[in-house]
Amino acid sequence: MIYRSFNTIIVKLPENRNSLTISWVNGGYREDLEAIFNHQLNQEEIDALEDGDVPIFMKETAKNLGMDPEKVSGFLTVAYMDNVAIVTKSFRKIEVTAVVTAGIEKNGGRAGDPASYYEENGNYHFDIGTINTILIINSKLSESTLLRSVMTAVEAKTVVLQELMAPSKYSNGIATGSGTDNIAVISNLESQNILTNAGKHSKLGELIGKCVIEATSEALSKQSDLNAGSQRDMLVRLERFGFSEENYWQYLKTLDSPLSKDNLMKILHDFSKNPLVVSMLSSILHIVDEINWGLLPEIAGKKTAISMMKTLPTVLEIDKYPQFEDLFDYNDSIINNWVKISSWCMTWQK
Repeated sequence: MIYRSFNTIIVKLPENRNSLTISWVNGGYREDLEAIFNHQLNQEEIDALEDGDVPIFMKETAKNLGMDPEKVSGFLTVAYMDNVAIVTKSFRKIEVTAVVTAGIEKNGGRAGDPASYYEENGNYHFDIGTINTILIINSKLSESTLLRSVMTAVEAKTVVLQELMAPSKYSNGIATGSGTDNIAVISNLESQNILTNAGKHSKLGELIGKCVIEATSEALSKQSDLNAGSQRDMLVRLERFGFSEENYWQYLKTLDSPLSKDNLMKILHDFSKNPLVVSMLSSILHIVDEINWGLLPEIAGKKTAISMMKTLPTVLEIDKYPQFEDLFDYNDSIINNWVKISSWCMTWQK
């Protein structure tokens, strides 16, 4: 049973369920849990946790919810419980349900990014902002199959972030999750349907993937307005490389435009949402990514990117304009060259 108690989502477990949970309290493999909860922290609780004991807080939360703190596991988040996404997929005897809350606007990160803290003897600063996933499977899974389910679910979560080009807050890479993501997988020990594989080739793995992808997408859209529509924006795409409208303003000032800053910023934001502009920029940024990943030589990538940029006036159907070849500087970065040509196009488009 899945229900909500104020700012907490609770998954009440019948008897004879096993689970694998990443949690501060009663985590790991268990066969005696009675519930798993996902609790939304308020500001007072966040402040208290800065110097507090997280496991103790979570056990107190469980107790306040009327549950045995030794028989529950759970997660913490700042995501609103109103924004939870619950998705169920089934095939023949297999049924999978994903319960997801998600928000990565504050601490979305990419595996391998620079660390934000160092832990020693269990002491470190507590940070919040997370994707919490609870998977409920109606079949019987062994401990190793539960673990394989976790792998598949984590890959599915990353699929969503990659497809949305969600930015890391700690590098210019694409996020693979937040720094504090949690997951729990639950199966039914009483089920006669024993499943031994939850990898991508199995039907169980397919259902897990589809559930997590759909639920994570819905939760991110609800909580963070992170979706295809919000990402279809030049300025949004440039954020992960440290570029903003202020960078544009600094360059636009050099063009001696008669327009005021307010008018230029309005033009910039309208221009930024042009699908033709976003399409070209997304291709150029992928070249930047491939250079950073070592898949393309920098010189070849830059030459190709600038060649693409030179077609932007034609793509935007800017018919009459002065010569713009001298805008490009092959010694400058690809993105700085983009800022120049896109700013120039803004001032000459109809």
